[in-house]
Amino acid sequence: MSDDIPEVPSWVPRDSYPFEHRYLDLVGARVHYVDEGVGPPLLLLHGNPTWSFLYRELITHLRGQFRCIAVDYPGFGLSRPGPGYGFTPAEHAAVVERFVIELDLSGVTLMVQDWGGPIGFAVATRHPDRFSAFVIGNTWAWPKSDPGTQVFSRTLGGPIGRYLILRRNFFVERLIPLGVRRRKLSTPVMDAYRGPFPTPESRHPMHVFPREILGSRPFLAEIEQGLPALGDRPALLVWPTKDVAFRDAERRRWERTFPNHRTVILEGAGHYIQEDAPEQIIAAIREWVARRVDED
Repeated sequence: MSDDIPEVPSWVPRDSYPFEHRYLDLVGARVHYVDEGVGPPLLLLHGNPTWSFLYRELITHLRGQFRCIAVDYPGFGLSRPGPGYGFTPAEHAAVVERFVIELDLSGVTLMVQDWGGPIGFAVATRHPDRFSAFVIGNTWAWPKSDPGTQVFSRTLGGPIGRYLILRRNFFVERLIPLGVRRRKLSTPVMDAYRGPFPTPESRHPMHVFPREILGSRPFLAEIEQGLPALGDRPALLVWPTKDVAFRDAERRRWERTFPNHRTVILEGAGHYIQEDAPEQIIAAIREWVARRVDED
């Protein structure tokens, strides 16, 4: 852990995100994370354009049962990239892999959503002995090239997306509110999502992700090949009904991948399930863990 701890920015809300800020220097990056609670590790991985703040409700309510660990990828949240960092999912996965090894995590329950899926499962397929169970939100971990995916990746990953994301902060200002269907996010919450991206230059990491849906097909294919080795682990699916990106087809594929699964449908929830349905997700995780204890 580095002794050089940066000052916490004013846009981090102390009341809803009151956790200790921790940092590691990994692969040339200054990586921010929170590590709260006791029990088996629950590793929480975010997507685009969010950061560990996304998991604040889960951390607050599950840290009595789990050691809740949430990491920010370089360029997101409070993490800073090193020189030459390209913000690709493969690079993020390499950082998370080093993070897991540095903290020597084992018996990990991994929770993923959005790009957290490919990033997290890249690490889990490389180190299956460190992971014991999975909480899977709306995500994927294989090459995806249906027409909707191609339009999204080529549009937002191309020149139009570069303008919208870098100049108009499109992901934060438009897609986050559109992806939360059950509630309206408060100004302090929106400011916490705006905070990491004050300038066009700082928004570049958000633009890389949509491009890489198609650009990272070899990386995604490698993960896909490794998934069967994890298929004996228990999995909890927490799946929204109002996400335009991940629908029933992806959910069914996860259910086939993990025969020992439980699925909880988040009725009416949008893409950002941690904002839309935190209470339901927390209850689902608690019930799922209790059932597994009873079965053992």
